[in-house]
Amino acid sequence: MTTISDILPPSRQTWVWATFLFQFFPVVTVIQWCVNYYPAGKTSIHSRWNLPGKLAWATMEVPGFLMLLYCLHTLPPLLDLTELPIENQIMASLFVIHYIYRALLAPFLNPSMSPIHLLIWASAVAFQLTNGLVIGGYLAGYGPTTSAAWLATVSPSWLRIRMFVGFLLWLLGFVGNIIHDEILRNIRRSARYQKGQGIAYRKIKQRILRHPSAKVSKVYELPRKGLFSWILFPHYFCEWAEWAGWWLMGGTMFVPGRIFLFNEIATMTPRALQGREWYIKKFGEQRLKGVKAIIPGIL
Repeated sequence: MTTISDILPPSRQTWVWATFLFQFFPVVTVIQWCVNYYPAGKTSIHSRWNLPGKLAWATMEVPGFLMLLYCLHTLPPLLDLTELPIENQIMASLFVIHYIYRALLAPFLNPSMSPIHLLIWASAVAFQLTNGLVIGGYLAGYGPTTSAAWLATVSPSWLRIRMFVGFLLWLLGFVGNIIHDEILRNIRRSARYQKGQGIAYRKIKQRILRHPSAKVSKVYELPRKGLFSWILFPHYFCEWAEWAGWWLMGGTMFVPGRIFLFNEIATMTPRALQGREWYIKKFGEQRLKGVKAIIPGIL
């Protein structure tokens, strides 16, 4: 019988089952293709179940890397591991760095964020906890636990090349993500000052904090800098590149990395395509001619 001690920290059996089941997450995202309902961001709705955007975003993204850190702290002693190989430490560090930006820095750098529905918040928390457990379990002891184990299927030279190329791709994706986030932030900042919103903006912000179900009336523009010239969601595309590089660093045996990447693609793709339809309704087909949703020239 499974006990709480088998779940946190996860026993090998719990981790194996969690990893196996998590790879079927794309089946759940079929709902996104069938229902055009996503009460967050541009498509946020009026609801008593809304949460303040910045606080909701931070608290729904943080659990993933906290779970990974928890596994790294608790599993090695249980498995009689005195030290994890440098490869595991690097992989874990990159994951944490990404989420420190995404969960803790990004939302509070944004001039404003629309309310997020409790349903979206709860779904994201569940995803993050599962993802953190699956990846954390692998890096903390259920994957390779020595540098020699990392070399079991590749030569030392190929491992170095794979780690370097994968890290470079991760870095390009991470920096690209930040750059395109900042382009969007600058549009919001510019719109706020151009409209002379000084005191008025602060009043709107206070009203949102007091009434999370309210919705901010924002000014939206079509960004044209960077990859926005070709796609509407380059931050999604860059994140895919980031995690593809991370998976490459871990190699084909790094199943949790592959699952994470595929799950991100599965849930972000319908969101991006629906987002393009939103832009078409707001700006017209002509202004979006030649601009795809998420993959330049393809999708």
